[in-house]
Amino acid sequence: MRLQLNRTWLSGLVIVAAGALCSVAAAADEGFVSLFDGKSLTGWQGAVTGYVVEDGAIVCDPKKGGFLYTDKEYGDFVLKLEFQLTPGANNGIGIRTPMKGDPAYVGMELQVLDDTSDKYKNLQPYQYHGSIYGVVAVKRGHQKPVGEWNAQEITVKGKHVKIVLNGETIVDADIEKASTPKTLDGKNHPGLLNEKGYICFCGHGAKVAFRNIQLKELK
Repeated sequence: MRLQLNRTWLSGLVIVAAGALCSVAAAADEGFVSLFDGKSLTGWQGAVTGYVVEDGAIVCDPKKGGFLYTDKEYGDFVLKLEFQLTPGANNGIGIRTPMKGDPAYVGMELQVLDDTSDKYKNLQPYQYHGSIYGVVAVKRGHQKPVGEWNAQEITVKGKHVKIVLNGETIVDADIEKASTPKTLDGKNHPGLLNEKGYICFCGHGAKVAFRNIQLKELK
């Protein structure tokens, strides 16, 4: 009886170990790399004094903030991350942006915003969370309550931008068509033509946290 139990236990252990190895292999096959080690701002540049690392997350200091850029430039990619808002918080994710100028115009800025706050009750459609600022409006209603972690996936390939928030597609747009003959805000957004650039967090004077930041480059 004892031998049978040991064999059963060993068999179960082998199955669990095999499953774990398969999971690791599957994750590796996805081709994602981490942009954040969970401990420091290694791999980031720019406003490094405007952000701190707390509990495994990059947190924007509301008294400083600013633009925190990746060390590398990226063209076509899939970016996965989680974010956590505080009441009334405002931030952004800049993509294909240079390090000089406002990412909303010299690149593209994807809104990160507590748009449930009363102070944002008069927003334009292109200003709500997840929108491509000034260019593409967003499908609303899929953000979790303030204080909870949200999962967001951003796919950028050529002129196509797709944003999935908590499993729901909220933006699926051709930015060239969306800006022709003019953008929603009527302003010039030369960054829409960029083929590559930095990814950045755009701190606007509020505490916002980001974690599990992973990227896969697309060929």
